[in-house]
Amino acid sequence: ALQIMEYKFLLTFAVVLVECGAEDTVTQSPESVNIAEGGEATLNCTYSTSSTSPSLFWYIQYRNDFPRIILQRDVSGYKDNAEGFKNRFDAELNPKSNAVPLTIGETALTDSAVYYCALRPPATKRYTRR
Repeated sequence: ALQIMEYKFLLTFAVVLVECGAEDTVTQSPESVNIAEGGEATLNCTYSTSSTSPSLFWYIQYRNDFPRIILQRDVSGYKDNAEGFKNRFDAELNPKSNAVPLTIGETALTDSAVYYCALRPPATKRYTRR
C-alpha cells in the first residue's frame, strides 16, 4: 500500500516600515499559519499611509539569513518579482482596501520562513540646480 504523508510547515510574519512617517502603518495577519505541503497560502497585509502612490514590498527571511525581496507592487500597477520568486509567488495591490496579500502556490517545506510586508512612500524631496 502506498502511504501518503502530509507535511505541515509554519509561515511566520513580521512587519517592517521603510522610510515611513508617523502616520504610516502596516498590519499583517495572522501572526503565523500552518500550511499543508502542496497547498496554497495567503498572507495578509494591510497598510495605512498619507501617500497617494505608495510602494509595497514582500520580503522573505530564512533561518540564519538576511531578508530577501520577493516582490514589489505599487498603485500605478507596477509589478516586479525577484529572481527565484517569479512562478509561485504573487500579490495584488488593492488601493481601495489598502491590502496587498501575498499568495504562495504549491507550497513546499522550503517556504518555511519569516515573511515581511513593507511600505515605502515615494520620495518627496525635490532637488533644484543653482
